[in-house]
Amino acid sequence: MSFNNLDTLYRQVIMDHYKNPRNRGKLDGDHITVELNNPTCGDRIDLQLRIEDGVVQDAKFEGEGCSISMSSASMMTQVIIGKKVEDALKISHMFSDMMLGKDVDNGEFDLDDLGDIQALQGVSKFPARIKCATLAWKALEQGVQKGEQ
Repeated sequence: MSFNNLDTLYRQVIMDHYKNPRNRGKLDGDHITVELNNPTCGDRIDLQLRIEDGVVQDAKFEGEGCSISMSSASMMTQVIIGKKVEDALKISHMFSDMMLGKDVDNGEFDLDDLGDIQALQGVSKFPARIKCATLAWKALEQGVQKGEQ
């Protein structure tokens, strides 16, 4: 597939998650909530996690922001549900490395394990947008820390 076709496909995936977000809403019952915002561009996320026995049982988010921020939150929730907390954090670190233009193959997970998240790979070329893409992931990391307390 040519670079232009791949770029077009990635844009379509991002816009699909933005227009049709997965796991948008609120969790009922006991859960961890993390609210973060990016004052630079106005993105805001309210991430809710249900973690039981070291596994992310469910995740939902609410918020507002640009297509990168909201689609990243949608993609993240899809990937982390059902994962052990340690694996969700490893994927989060992979995502951060991807945003910094680093090699993301950590031996356990590779780019294919990220699913739709691969579509955000091009964001690394736009430093001002990296904070948009990583907002939900920072909320995940804070939520896990909160849950461990």
